[in-house]
Amino acid sequence: MAPNSARPCRIAVVAFDRISPFHLSVPCVVFGEALPEPGHFQVQVCSADPQPLRSTAGFEISGLASLRALQQADAIIVPSWRDVNEPPPAALLRALRAAHARGAHIVGLCLGAYVLAAAGLLDGLRATTHWSAAADFAKRFPAVDLDPDVLYVQQGRLLTSAGTAAGIDCCLHLLRERLGAEVANRVARRLVVPPHRQGGQAQFIEQPLPQTASGHRLTALIDHVRAHLDAPHSLDSLAQHAAMSRRSLTRHFKALTGTSVLDWLLAERLSLAQRLLEQTQQPIEHIATLAGFGTALSLRQHFRQRFGVTPSAWRSEFQGQMDGVPQPSGRSRATRSR
Repeated sequence: MAPNSARPCRIAVVAFDRISPFHLSVPCVVFGEALPEPGHFQVQVCSADPQPLRSTAGFEISGLASLRALQQADAIIVPSWRDVNEPPPAALLRALRAAHARGAHIVGLCLGAYVLAAAGLLDGLRATTHWSAAADFAKRFPAVDLDPDVLYVQQGRLLTSAGTAAGIDCCLHLLRERLGAEVANRVARRLVVPPHRQGGQAQFIEQPLPQTASGHRLTALIDHVRAHLDAPHSLDSLAQHAAMSRRSLTRHFKALTGTSVLDWLLAERLSLAQRLLEQTQQPIEHIATLAGFGTALSLRQHFRQRFGVTPSAWRSEFQGQMDGVPQPSGRSRATRSR
């Protein structure tokens, strides 16, 4: 979401008949009451159906704006959809297409990806949705490159996420793009959720690692690595530290985190580099060393590959705007971390 120092970022959340109260509340909480300082966002809930709406919990919702609110929104969030077998209203699809054409961010959380796909916005692009609906989604929308194994996918100004809690991750990702890591982390702490889960992390782990001695070793290993990201870690050195074989570490780490050891390590190093760029004036070369990339060239290559911009550009976008409140242009790409 591109910054605008003259006014708050306008977010329209699309509600509909038989909406889940949880799904509706996610963007409202992340961009509203959970923020440590108000004023950065203007959240407006609008209705795609005649009011009052009926929620899945049985209560009614009324007093919402009409779909005209989408005409002025900087970002539009469709928090889910009520029935994969029911086409979304034509008026909603037209409004989404028009908003995307004028440059708004369009977000489909959980089954909200169905709505974006029905509008034709995802054709030829990567997207995700709730794992339980993946087979149906792929059959209905063959032009979409569906990735059912990730938490969220960003393709330019289009974002889709997996189900339920992954919607929080996706909204925190948007918040991080707009206001930086520190604000996003503070909101995550208020919500008592992990501060940052990479979009490419697995959305569903079939067999979580039990709380065994090996599990405790991996917890200690993760804490150790996070405290020493500047060290030259390798799969062999990490396996030795955890008192495991390479094969055992790889298997247990995947079961515990949903990603590979080296992909997790790269994501942690990039996350540290982001925080240092946003919050300090240290030289790029020093940040590369602290984050474990060794050289500024290596940091630039990995940073550009993951986020689409250079470290210097990231820093310039986050610093010196709105009296020091960081606000990037939203060009990063939170896709697959594997």
